[in-house]
Amino acid sequence: MGDAQGPPGPVTPLLIACALGIEHLALRSARGGGAGPVTVIRTGMGPKAAESAVLRALGRDGAGGAAVIASGFCAGLVPGMHPGDLVVAEETRDPGGTTACTGTGLLVDALARAVPGRKVHTGPLTGSGHVVRGPERAALRATGAIAVDMESAVTLRTAVRSGSRPVAAVRVVVDAPEHELVRIGTVRGGISAFRVLRAVLPAFHEWHRSLLLPRR
Repeated sequence: MGDAQGPPGPVTPLLIACALGIEHLALRSARGGGAGPVTVIRTGMGPKAAESAVLRALGRDGAGGAAVIASGFCAGLVPGMHPGDLVVAEETRDPGGTTACTGTGLLVDALARAVPGRKVHTGPLTGSGHVVRGPERAALRATGAIAVDMESAVTLRTAVRSGSRPVAAVRVVVDAPEHELVRIGTVRGGISAFRVLRAVLPAFHEWHRSLLLPRR
């Protein structure tokens, strides 16, 4: 796999999937030692691109049993959310189905240590094939979802259909009900979200290591 971080070895690798170049830059430039081989891939925008990229990545030699995290930015659906808040999915949803996430509590605790002072929201993360605005945002909130993005749901569904593995989704809010992207202050909010995304990788490594520990 490309973009390896950490020493190779006979342990479960970790695959982190994001859609955008700026997300990829943030995650690749972060620091933190992994429990094994770690690969960050840029899938491209949208569900179809994410599905194709994840299938390719998991089909490479040594990647078959990889744990998978979908990460990057998202739109928050809950009033009171701010750019730079974190979303840890309990499950991802889209018209293709629902995927339960692994170790949500572990991630919440690890993120509290990695990014102290940042609010962490947990709940369902829903998928969409397009950018969501206005009334559609309220309609998604009415389903119980706390945030929306275009790739997480299909990324995790594709991962678990390719084999039994731990999966998770962690997103940074860049767009929220009172802080929509079209409003003044977007640039400042985007910079805040980028800095938070750069800081999450140690939490991903901690989650990964915890999952590899033998259970008593």
